Amino acid sequence: MGVPMQAPTQSPSSKPESVMSQINAVDVEISVVLGRSVLPMSQLLKMGRGAVIPLNATETDEVWILANNHPIARGEISISDDRIAITVTRPADVYDYMAGSA
Repeated sequence: MGVPMQAPTQSPSSKPESVMSQINAVDVEISVVLGRSVLPMSQLLKMGRGAVIPLNATETDEVWILANNHPIARGEISISDDRIAITVTRPADVYDYMAGSA
């Protein structure tokens, strides 16, 4: 006759509810990158209110969605009732982001 097996005991800190509440308490900064531009410092220093910075993007290009400055997805811009929203279209390719494609 074998020894009866006991279910492993869980400490209070390893309960699924506790882990989920810890995860839910984490703030994540979400940013959207529309495009990029390279400017000489002299031009940047001359900029003031109303200056226009040209981007390497068109209105139909996908945007980059970043979580804590790390690319996580690509998306499309939509405007409805004077509100701007981003629709997630696909996962981000980190290597494309680092290479500067937008």
